[in-house]
Amino acid sequence: MADTQEIRGCVIRTDLYYSVDDHTWVQVNDDGTVNIGMTDVAQNMAGPLLHAKTKSVGTMRKKGKPVATVESAKWVGPVKSPISGEIVAVNEEIEKDATIINRSPYRQGWIVKMKPTNLDEELKGLLTGDAAVEAYRQKIESEDIKGCEHVEGFEA
Repeated sequence: MADTQEIRGCVIRTDLYYSVDDHTWVQVNDDGTVNIGMTDVAQNMAGPLLHAKTKSVGTMRKKGKPVATVESAKWVGPVKSPISGEIVAVNEEIEKDATIINRSPYRQGWIVKMKPTNLDEELKGLLTGDAAVEAYRQKIESEDIKGCEHVEGFEA
């Protein structure tokens, strides 16, 4: 299991890359593709998700542009891509049951898989390890994010 740290109950995996402002993460795969998803903080702030709709395979996305839209009872919004590239796969399971993102934001709840345009350059703008944990600690405290509560069966 990946190393994790908790801030007010919110889980941050130290092996992922984060766009803290957008509450998204990137996991680099062995084949050079990356998985992208919402952080534990994001899924908690949104609440139980009702719908998730991804962009189509083959869609090119620039960093900061949406790869999906998610909806809960209290929020509808974009999941912004932390990198630029082409969507090569989408998680069809989350379109059937968006609460997978609530239960497993870093594993089963990945949103899209992308082929990055320039991975090494893109990763320089993201935070990982202790730097990501510290940035999240500051964000959670400065924005007074209440913290995270998890559904039964939650996995980081």
